[in-house]
Amino acid sequence: MEFAFTEEQEMIRDTAAAFLAEVSDSEAIRQVMATQQGYDPALWQRICGEMYWQAIHIPEAYGGMGLGYVEVVAMMEQMGKHLLCSPFFSTVCLASNALLVAGTEEQKSLWLGKLCESALTATVAFNGGSSSWNADAITATWKRSGDDFVLNGNYRYVVDGHTSELLIVAAREQGSTAEDGISLFLLPAATAGVTSEWLPTMDQARKQASVDLSSVTVGAEALMGEAGRGWSQLAKVLDLAAIALAAEQVGGCQQLLDMTVEYTSERVQFNRTIASFQAVKHKAADMMLQTEVARSGIYYAACVAQEALFGGELAVELPEAASIAKSYCSDAYFAIAGDSMQLFGGVGFTWEYDVHLYFKRAKSSEQMLGGGSVHRERIAVALLDEGVVS
Repeated sequence: MEFAFTEEQEMIRDTAAAFLAEVSDSEAIRQVMATQQGYDPALWQRICGEMYWQAIHIPEAYGGMGLGYVEVVAMMEQMGKHLLCSPFFSTVCLASNALLVAGTEEQKSLWLGKLCESALTATVAFNGGSSSWNADAITATWKRSGDDFVLNGNYRYVVDGHTSELLIVAAREQGSTAEDGISLFLLPAATAGVTSEWLPTMDQARKQASVDLSSVTVGAEALMGEAGRGWSQLAKVLDLAAIALAAEQVGGCQQLLDMTVEYTSERVQFNRTIASFQAVKHKAADMMLQTEVARSGIYYAACVAQEALFGGELAVELPEAASIAKSYCSDAYFAIAGDSMQLFGGVGFTWEYDVHLYFKRAKSSEQMLGGGSVHRERIAVALLDEGVVS
């Protein structure tokens, strides 16, 4: 396994960093986060039309660029650093992955083709309001009606659910429990019986929504994979998304570190910059160490994710790699955000400085797809099942 970027990957990362520094500065973030939509449609058109980022890891057979998950992670790191407000995470890291993992050839050709050709937005809905983020969180139900399926239920925490044009929803067969009976369905947002509502949250830079299904009837072509056997596929999608989210957290860690070092190097107290005080140096060193360890974790996880998507020996390590990355990065991001706010002093709490934006993202991304304790418990259970520990 190669643990260094290729020249092409470095170019992709540097191009993303330069583009985002131009279009996602503090003023741009604050403008769009104040809207209900949560992103600038013109910028999303540029991202899709000029940069073609929405197609980065979609195979060329479906109109994509055919690159890998390392490239996705590299871009998510830069998006986290610049706090980009866009439907990239929901469309690419959730919906596109769901199509790649669970879609039929017809579904992939149709919807991945549309994602590549246009600025189509999409997301995945599965959690009915639970904090567990596992199969028990799925409360929506499906039942057969002849050759069709009838869906009912409610979803919470749906990223960009109120603006997405395509929904991939998880529902369980009536009467089923745990991981049994779960299926994935493709639903255009305009489908009869589908309603969504924006839910204001602490993190204004990433919008969430509730989605309701009321006697939604879909044909067999909407079913992804085999009926009742969708949990293993959804679990893989969530692991892939957790790795991408962890990469975004690392970008946030780096930006907080950079902002803090810059501020403490300028702030003067007792006739010297506060960055010259040993206690401040130690805190900055701890922040840097956490960031670098987190970065190592996400890029190993990205290599595992690449093989999980397209075949490889490391595919079996995906759940463990995802949980290690997400747990460490979640803890590191929130700790660094707290330390940064302390080193900024009183102004760290004010609206004028951007520290609070990253602090809010650190907390919301920590809880999304499971916090550190959830993923550490998942690793412990896996080790017990494998007999590694007793």
